[in-house]
Amino acid sequence: MAKEFVKDITSMDEDFAQWYTDVVTKADLIDYSSVRGSMIIRPYGYALWDNIKNELDNRIKETGHENVYMPLFIPESLLQKEKDHVEGFAPEVAIVTHGGSEELTERLVVRPTSEVLFCEHYKNIIHSYRDLPKLYNQWANVVRWEKTTRPFLRTLEFLWQEGHTCHATDEDAHEETTRMLNVYADICENILAIPVVKGRKTEKEKFAGAKFTYTIESLMHDGKALQSGTSHHLGTGFAEAFGIQYTDQEGKLQHVHQTSWGFTTRIIGALIMVHGDDRGLVIPPKAAPTQVMIVPIAQHKEGVLDFAYDLKESLSKVARVGIDASDKKPGWKFNEYEMKGIPVRLEVGPKDIENKQVVLVRRDTLEKVVVPMDQLESKLVELLDDIQSNLYNKALKHREERTSVVLNFDEFKSTLETKGGFIKSMWCGDVACEEKIKEETSATSRCMPFDYEQLSDTCVCCGGKAEKMVYWAKAY
Repeated sequence: MAKEFVKDITSMDEDFAQWYTDVVTKADLIDYSSVRGSMIIRPYGYALWDNIKNELDNRIKETGHENVYMPLFIPESLLQKEKDHVEGFAPEVAIVTHGGSEELTERLVVRPTSEVLFCEHYKNIIHSYRDLPKLYNQWANVVRWEKTTRPFLRTLEFLWQEGHTCHATDEDAHEETTRMLNVYADICENILAIPVVKGRKTEKEKFAGAKFTYTIESLMHDGKALQSGTSHHLGTGFAEAFGIQYTDQEGKLQHVHQTSWGFTTRIIGALIMVHGDDRGLVIPPKAAPTQVMIVPIAQHKEGVLDFAYDLKESLSKVARVGIDASDKKPGWKFNEYEMKGIPVRLEVGPKDIENKQVVLVRRDTLEKVVVPMDQLESKLVELLDDIQSNLYNKALKHREERTSVVLNFDEFKSTLETKGGFIKSMWCGDVACEEKIKEETSATSRCMPFDYEQLSDTCVCCGGKAEKMVYWAKAY
């Protein structure tokens, strides 16, 4: 049965891209829409996003931010106000030229991000130092016209939150940029069990119009990196372009210092590629829409279904519990919930009821445990905690095994070719070297980590003096 089922999913080692596509469709996360590069997020996929969204939204509110909503459309002239910003987004912008049958007098951009809308609003509502800080966040969809697309990882339209804040000083804005990066890292590591590297983007890779960008980077099973969340210190560039000023305590006019930060549905792609296996999804308990699925065995026999429903009710105090009382065979159900990555399967049949026990099967190791009924609640909580930490530790071990220290360019190329993963090396800071590395290896600079190590004194590319350490990788 298992072999027959697993053949539906391409092996990861055989074709990782096809494995990914098989998993997102067969585990009912998405369906393809009639628009190229767009996806329908199905109930199971949206329930997963909902859990992530709720965890993040709580943390956003705990740090003093308020949720707002900005319009979907941006007048083209407004986008043009910040030069670097518009140049950075120009290739990805979708533009509305007609409303009904009428040609618009000014074209409208479908938001690729909302900095300019927030700036226009902030200009109208900020006047004095008493109005600061302004800590706003919105949950929204955005559109970026990507050439190559893949579900969750890169789609024309995706869901995200974008935070936009204004502060009196550069120092306050810097603190905010760091704070929100740490919130993202917390979600990744403690909810999604994805270890991350925190650092600063190079000038070439930073957000268009930002003073600097902080990022968290994670490593997928296939050795490619994924940018998993970014936090941008915008400085006063947007404030100057849009005239966002406040009167300080001495009565002088000052420009505000701004930040923006975003976390998107692409994190679901990261979760799939970090934890998944040849049987499908593996979802960490804290993120799982259903943490425990009860599968009644021989459910046609008297008392089995009633017992299973009573179990669901009692266990719902400690976990998110589902039950499959459909007439499908138990073997089909086992395979289905393994493919959907549900952390724990609970099997109970007439013999189990007689022996006052149940069977728990954990998704991460497929190990079976027989648990006495009187210990079930405490054992289940223990098991879910253990699965959560095991998935994190397994992902961390994988990242450490696929991270290499490299000192020269020949070694860089051969390591990337044979091993992949993260490469740590020194860099002189010259964009020409960064571009040469990308051109010759397809690897990009992921970040200059906050945990700095002096690996050598020379640049991995040109051999010149180097004082910056960089994580490089091929990336999604």
